[in-house]
Amino acid sequence: MTDIIELKATDLAAMLCSRVCHDLINSIGAIGNGLEVLADPSQAEMSEGARDLIASAAKQSRAKLEFARLAYGASSTAGTDIDTRECERVARILFDIEKADLDWNVPLILLPKHKAKLLMNMLLIAAGSVPRGGLVSVKVSGPAGEEKFEFSSKSDPEKRQKTLIPSGSAGLLSGMPEEGSVDARGIQPFYTGLLARMTDMEIDIGIEADVFFFTAVPKAKEDASAGDATAATASE
Repeated sequence: MTDIIELKATDLAAMLCSRVCHDLINSIGAIGNGLEVLADPSQAEMSEGARDLIASAAKQSRAKLEFARLAYGASSTAGTDIDTRECERVARILFDIEKADLDWNVPLILLPKHKAKLLMNMLLIAAGSVPRGGLVSVKVSGPAGEEKFEFSSKSDPEKRQKTLIPSGSAGLLSGMPEEGSVDARGIQPFYTGLLARMTDMEIDIGIEADVFFFTAVPKAKEDASAGDATAATASE
C-alpha cells in the first residue's frame, strides 16, 4: 500500500506561497499593463479600456487574496475559532469572479480554525468541478464538534459542459497522488486532504448522475466504541 506523502513544513509553506503567486500573477500583471497605458499620452484613446481592465483585475486580486488569507493563512481572526459569517463573506467575494453561482446553506456557528480552512478549500475544489458555469451548493450540518460538510455542483446545461472531478484531486486529497509526488500545481487539494486528516474528517469525492459530490464527515466512532466494549468484556 502506498504511504501518505509527508511534506516538511518549509516545503508546504513554499508550495502554498507559489500557489498564491500563481493565482495572483495574471491579475497583478493586468493592473500594471493598465497603468502603463494610462501613463502613455499616445494611448489616450485606450484609457477607458485600461480603467476597466484595472478595475476587473483589482477585483480578481482582492477575491483571491481574501480567499488565501482565510484558507491558507493564519487569518486576522482572533482566537482559534472562525465565524461562518466570515467564511460566507469570503466565499461570496470569491464567487463574484467565478463562473458558477453559489448556494450557501451554512448556519451561523463558530468552527475551529482548521475546520473552517477545510470548508473553504473544499469550496474551491467544488468550484473547479464546474469550470464553465453552474451551481455550487454547500451545506454544513450536525452538532458542534461533529459537523458534516456537503458540497454538490452541476454544470449549466446550456453550456453543454460536463461536470467533472478536478484532475488529480482524488489522489492528492488522499495524500497519495498518482504521480507519487506533489508540487505547487497540486498543493491546494493536497493541503485540503491534510486539513481533513488533521481534523479527523473523512473525505469522499465523486460524480453521480452528472452531479459532483464532495463530503467531509467525522471519522466513525464505532471502532473506538467497539474497542472500549471489547476491553470492558475482557476485564469481566
